[in-house]
This record gives sequence, C-alpha cells and structure tokens, in this order.
Amino acid sequence: MAKPGLESATAATGAPTKFEKAYLQLYEPSRDGSLAKPGAPLQRVEFQFNPKELTIAKAASWGRTTGTGNASSGPPQYNGPQPSKLNLEMFFDASDTQDDSVVKTVDLLLGCCVPTSSSHAQKRDSPPWAVFRWGGITGFLSYISSVSAKYTLFTSSGVPIRAVVTVVLDELSGGPPGQNPTSGGLVPRRVHVMAEGDTLPALAYREYGRADRWRALAEANGIDDPFRVRLGSTVLLPAAEELSPSTQPEEVPGAAR
Repeated sequence: MAKPGLESATAATGAPTKFEKAYLQLYEPSRDGSLAKPGAPLQRVEFQFNPKELTIAKAASWGRTTGTGNASSGPPQYNGPQPSKLNLEMFFDASDTQDDSVVKTVDLLLGCCVPTSSSHAQKRDSPPWAVFRWGGITGFLSYISSVSAKYTLFTSSGVPIRAVVTVVLDELSGGPPGQNPTSGGLVPRRVHVMAEGDTLPALAYREYGRADRWRALAEANGIDDPFRVRLGSTVLLPAAEELSPSTQPEEVPGAAR
C-alpha cells in the first residue's frame, strides 16, 4: 500500500510532472516588528509525505447594537477581518531506519510555540514566523499557534517511529495595518505570547512606556477579562497610534496563568 503523498503526478500527455515537496520555512521575527520582511531564516521543516488536504479559514468580525425594549437587534456592523488560519496534517515515519528522527521533528514543531532565543534576549518575545510552501502555493506570513502530535508506532525499546502531527498556522495580521499619520507608511504590528508572570500592564509599559495603556491593549485584542489572560495566549501589539486613549486603571490585572 502506497504511503500518502508518494504518488507521482502525470500530465495529460502521460509525461510525469515535476514532484514538489511541501515544507514549512521558519524565520526569526523581524527586529523592528514590521511585517514587510521577516528576520533571518531558521529551520526548514520538510513534509516527509505531501499533505492529502489543506484547510484554510477566514472570518470577519461583526457587531450588533442592542437597546432596552427593542424587539430585535440592530443591523450587523462590519468590524474588520479576522486573521486567516491554515490547518495542516503532517505524517512522519521512520519504520525503515528505526531511529529517533520522528521525535526530533516533533520536538522542533513543538518548539515553534515558544519565543525564539533572540527575541527573548531583546525582551520582545515572539515565536518563530512561518510560511507554508508547496509548489505554486505560498501561504501567508504566520506563526504556529498549535501543534498536536499523535505517535502511532514504536520500536521494541519504546522509541516513537511514526506520528501524525496537526499544525495550525495563524496569520500574523488580520488585515493591512493602519496608516501612520505622520509618515503615511504602514504601522507595523507584532505579536506577543503570554508567558508565566506576564501581565497586560507590564506588557503595555514595555511596548508603549505607559502601564495604564493595558485597557487599550485589552480592547485592541478583544480581551473580555484581562484578569484571566491564559498562559500561551497571543496578544497583538498595535502601534501606539492605533491604540485608543486610556485612563489610569482602578485595578491591575493579574499575571498570565
């Protein structure tokens, strides 16, 4: 039985077409936060077998106004696009070599959900940026928001040699950033993955020099309860010009947990 993705494509003339391997290219986040160009290339994670299917999702954000005593809600108001999502399934098999290559690849993918060493050293924690490529397909600039690995075959000594890995990529920005009113250029946006002990006021102070901008940061990210920001959740960091004015908070939200 042939393994998935190994069948060679054949053109209408009977001649085989060029076989292309799918891969994920990882990058360092850009130093200035601009989405125009990622940082230095990191690892390239090749698909051992090309995917059988891809799922791309895109959604819009809508809001409705309501009033006391109204029989129905108001018409929907368009609030902008949500980030695109790309769901991939990767299959790895080392049953012929019986080595630990599957474990190493899975560990590499799991490591994409934490900040890179260089971004952490700069106190601008960000996971690696990623782009999915396969032949004529080039995905959007994204970060890996979720990795789930299922080991399905082991050696007699307990080494996993086969795995199915589900990877979810989130677009770095849900739409074109706003215009910088002073320069007319695009305002860069970055993301921050909340680590243990992180708070919105600390993040606001580090990014904007004012801890009291945590309310505007919560509003920009649609965070309903800033006292319960989950560990590992992603916070979009708009430019200071894009944040709505904020006032001194009455309470300071707790650390991510």
